Amino acid sequence: MKERNGLTMNGGKFMDKKIIITIAREYGSGGREIGKKIADQLKIPFYDKELITIAAKESGFKPEIFEKNDEQVDYSNNYLTAIGYVLGSPVAGLTDISMNDELHMIQTNVIRQLADKGSCVIVGRCANYVLRDDEAMVSVFITGDTEDKVLRVVNDYHAASLEDAEKLMEKTDKRRGNYYNYYTNQDWKDAQHYDLCVNSSVLGIDKTVDLICEFAKLKIQ
Repeated sequence: MKERNGLTMNGGKFMDKKIIITIAREYGSGGREIGKKIADQLKIPFYDKELITIAAKESGFKPEIFEKNDEQVDYSNNYLTAIGYVLGSPVAGLTDISMNDELHMIQTNVIRQLADKGSCVIVGRCANYVLRDDEAMVSVFITGDTEDKVLRVVNDYHAASLEDAEKLMEKTDKRRGNYYNYYTNQDWKDAQHYDLCVNSSVLGIDKTVDLICEFAKLKIQ
């Protein structure tokens, strides 16, 4: 049993309960860093790009295929097929599955398997929707002030200029939003789909981590 920042922990669980924290994030908001620090603080596994490695290993596809199609949509395919696969089974009568849909199905199954194994933090990939019936899940959406996000994209992701950073933010958020909307039939930024929405600019990265951990403790206990 350990005490960290006021959180009673035992083997990565609050009061011996499993906890799954899913993080949806705007580009440049620090969502990946926040998720990693939450996992480190709670001493539980962290999955972001790591999902690609696991999915590739289990499916036999090369990791490069997942990376190329990560959180992207192929609109040429039937919408119902995609919805069927987010639920974990194909839609009857539909056999023409796009590569994006097949990869999404594989990642969805991996997310469920990881959640079944125990506590963890999962970033992106519609995880809050995939695990929506799991009582151990705490879903979080992270945003940030535009100025802070732009500077983070320039400094951390090496955008050539502030203008390029803004364009990259807009492009990435549009792609992530389209992916989420397509496979869930829900609005990616709609607060009602999350337990907690946080502006990382208000408290900064570390205090945002503490806030999410404290919120998770209160929800799960």
